[in-house]
Amino acid sequence: MTGPERSGAVAARRRRFASGPPGGDDDTLALIERYQATGDRRLRNDVVERHRGLAERVARRYQGRGLALDDLRQTALLAMVRAVDRFDPAFGASFATFVGRTIDGEMKRALRDRAWTVRPPRGVQERHLLMRKRHEELTHRLGREPTLQELASALDLAVDEVLDAIEAGAARNGAGLTRVDDAGEEVDADVALAVHEVGFERADDRVIVDRLLERLDDRQRQILVLRFYEGLDQATIGQRLGVSQSYLSRLLRRALDELREPVPTGGELPSA
Repeated sequence: MTGPERSGAVAARRRRFASGPPGGDDDTLALIERYQATGDRRLRNDVVERHRGLAERVARRYQGRGLALDDLRQTALLAMVRAVDRFDPAFGASFATFVGRTIDGEMKRALRDRAWTVRPPRGVQERHLLMRKRHEELTHRLGREPTLQELASALDLAVDEVLDAIEAGAARNGAGLTRVDDAGEEVDADVALAVHEVGFERADDRVIVDRLLERLDDRQRQILVLRFYEGLDQATIGQRLGVSQSYLSRLLRRALDELREPVPTGGELPSA
């Protein structure tokens, strides 16, 4: 476009917006022209401030897709600064339209490059983002969640490819270092995921008991197993072993007394 043609296009555009309210698109065009002519950043900042609400709306539209809202706001405002630098009123598009599309492009690029904790192949990322968009459109149109087959038809993909795109979404956000437990308390993730296993606490005790039992003879060990492991009463044990309950009681007491003898401090238990 030649210089005279450009000036004519800008003048025509100004005439179209001449009836607009103060601070409207025509006012924005004048600020942008002065900024591009002088390089005065205060003028550019004025344009950005006037359209800050637009940046906020676009940022909120991309909320919940892997980047914090503050990061989205910052991306939107930086995109608006670039839009002021690049905007050419001679092309006939309004600044609001141009900056909206610029922000959209920057948002998509930021989500593609920064929102993935584990980054899958580019094609999978793009299918995932497109799948989310089609999912929202189908949900709005059908009034319900679309089926996998409906999503696949809308995306012109196989069902397996749609499943890959859905699974790729899990790579966008890693699990946090803290979690909220059932009581609503925030705890470390390793504590929340841990299972209390009593057997670990009793492992050392079992080793010690097994070594202590080596002090006893076979009948003493059998009596202790029947009494404390199988839970039989003394009368039943006496009948099984063919001895009276009073005699069994003496055998049991003698075995327990032997187990109560101090354990040597050298870490070694005497063998039977």
